[in-house]
Amino acid sequence: MARGMVSKTVESLGDYLREQRTESKLSLRQLAEQTGVSNPYLSQIERGLRKPSAEVLQQIAKALRISADQLYVRAGILSAEDVTSDSVERAVLADPALTERQKQSLLDVYSSFLALNEARHAGTDSA
Repeated sequence: MARGMVSKTVESLGDYLREQRTESKLSLRQLAEQTGVSNPYLSQIERGLRKPSAEVLQQIAKALRISADQLYVRAGILSAEDVTSDSVERAVLADPALTERQKQSLLDVYSSFLALNEARHAGTDSA
């Protein structure tokens, strides 16, 4: 049964990657050039025949400009619960287009939203 789960996960990962690649208007060959991953290997991933490593997924995510964490979840490397608010914080901190002050401002606003939501949730639990 576990084998069927892996196969289904990889298949849905492949479908997702193919969709993202076509939306980015990239051929399989172009994606291979951008990632440094061979064209046949990418094709096998898209067809659900191979389960890529985290490193390969990260290269693909970078080339497609999508979240590596979401690819890890789709590949079964991470669970959805593992991808939490820290991914937002990591994304903000890693963005080279933002100044340090802008990054801190965004993180402060994000933290205040989380605190507000937590306070609201705590208020409804006690009622």
